[in-house]
Amino acid sequence: MSKEILQVVEVVSNEKDISREVIFQALEAALAMATKKKHSEDIGVRVAIDRETGEYETFQTWEVLDGDEPGIEMEYPDAQLWLIDAVEEDPEIKPGEFIEKPIASVEFGRIAAQAAKQVIFQKVREAEREKVAAEYQERVGELLGGIVKRMDRGSAIIDLGGNAEAVIPREHQIPRDPVRPGDRLRGCLMEIQTEQRGPQLVVSRVAPEVLVELFTLEVPEISDGLIELKGAARDPGSRAKIAVHSLDRRVDPVGACVGIRGSRVQAVSNELAGERVDIVPWDENEAQFVINAMSPAEVVSVVVDEDKHSMDIAVEEDNLSQAIGRGGQNIRLASELTGWTLNVMSEEEFDTKAESEAADIQKRLMEQLDVDEDVAAILVQEGFSGVEEIAYVDETDMMAIEEFDEDIVAELRNRARDYLLTRAISHEEVLEGRAPAQDLLELEGMDEQLAYKLAAHGIITAEDLAEQATDELMDLEGLELTAERGSELIMKAREPWFADEQEIEQNAEKQAEA
Repeated sequence: MSKEILQVVEVVSNEKDISREVIFQALEAALAMATKKKHSEDIGVRVAIDRETGEYETFQTWEVLDGDEPGIEMEYPDAQLWLIDAVEEDPEIKPGEFIEKPIASVEFGRIAAQAAKQVIFQKVREAEREKVAAEYQERVGELLGGIVKRMDRGSAIIDLGGNAEAVIPREHQIPRDPVRPGDRLRGCLMEIQTEQRGPQLVVSRVAPEVLVELFTLEVPEISDGLIELKGAARDPGSRAKIAVHSLDRRVDPVGACVGIRGSRVQAVSNELAGERVDIVPWDENEAQFVINAMSPAEVVSVVVDEDKHSMDIAVEEDNLSQAIGRGGQNIRLASELTGWTLNVMSEEEFDTKAESEAADIQKRLMEQLDVDEDVAAILVQEGFSGVEEIAYVDETDMMAIEEFDEDIVAELRNRARDYLLTRAISHEEVLEGRAPAQDLLELEGMDEQLAYKLAAHGIITAEDLAEQATDELMDLEGLELTAERGSELIMKAREPWFADEQEIEQNAEKQAEA
């Protein structure tokens, strides 16, 4: 029997390229299972195989439990022993250790061999998965290709070759792209999940990285370092945008990615179930980059709001639907690609909004600097939007304004600095006095500065804010808050009210049913 065991270990180890130790452990587990079936399923068994001779010994085991520890109960009397009884066998024994006694070993016959086959098969699969996971650990983010072996609850299991397989979950498959066994698919390795059955390679066909990797394969200029891919955004299976930048002035990045008669971009599109790809020139000027990303719509004007990291984009009325795209697709992809929040509107809407914002800025400057309408209008016309800019802008920039002389500039800068100092002192007083409650600070859409301003007006908790009306909120001085945002914050603060009402209604319905 010992020779048979050594032969099994040698053959399986060579065939499956698995270490001998793994096979020995599998055989020990199989022999332990066979022993339990012969005696009792509930007993504890350990089998030890000599790695050199193949001979083995079998021991019945009992886990030692501490009877004095609260909450400890004996669940398996045939495999457990109280400490007070165990010390009679071994005075040095401790809770958690095992008492062992030799028992007769089962023969490595048909039953043991069958059990060994099952355990070995399981151990081999686990070892193979661990080996594959180790090989692919450094390849996360790479493009992988394989053949679909089968479909499992909507997920596609693909054969990568070399005993490796991966799964493309349903949510990582391109919508409306039928997948059948035998199809050849490519996708990016996104992660290696740890599951009960072992490590699982997870591949995606919808991630933006797939688009980047496919273009890298199709366009030699990218792999040669002449063209750089700056980003990608996708609506999988429908449309995508990719930003490209040439590191060599002699190379046209868009033309290189399109290829002769569109061959390169068409190859990528075919791989992604006909997904249309817009190739966008990247620009270090972010406004210009956004204009490029809005293609094929033509942008008339752009206003950048650095604080909100957003841009207002004006297009001609006839191009408005094209700029937005079906279901907002074009504007959504452009926003994802550039990283900016984009607001598209017609020229008329753009002008109306610009005039309204200019009027608000003008009114605010009149109040904060104590100047008349004409002076505030000149400041707005010259591009000033706040007292901070007036206080700290280079003096020569203000001196260049035709209507201002040196005295006016000095007075405006002094007034701006005085206002900022007064506001800072006021803010410190608020910090030392009224401070917003934690629930107001943590309210969705709230920022710390606004929370402290509200606290200065006695609105300290989220409940206080919920009791306000939008008009009342807008009348408070110094909030610099739009009516739309004020309304959203009030409704967010009122959400617990609606939840309580819903709970009361549900309880009433349950009582009525009872």
